[in-house]
Amino acid sequence: MMPPHDDTMRTIIDLPEGQLRALDAWRRARGISRAEAVRRALDHLLEDEARARAAVDTAFGIWKDRALDGLAQQERLRGEWDDR
Repeated sequence: MMPPHDDTMRTIIDLPEGQLRALDAWRRARGISRAEAVRRALDHLLEDEARARAAVDTAFGIWKDRALDGLAQQERLRGEWDDR
């Protein structure tokens, strides 16, 4: 059992039987507890979300310093479709 700390929380979750079977198979293969498996899954989810947010933040405003009309660029690109 984990020692009590100010920065931990105990919670109860309900998992469908299929998810529980998959979780148990995954954690047994790694020799870890269900709690550790859930913690790792949550870490993975949060890291993926952070990477996705960073990618959006990096791309946002990428054309802000370009001296071109966005609508004109869009029309030029779509005009290429008409040439086919």
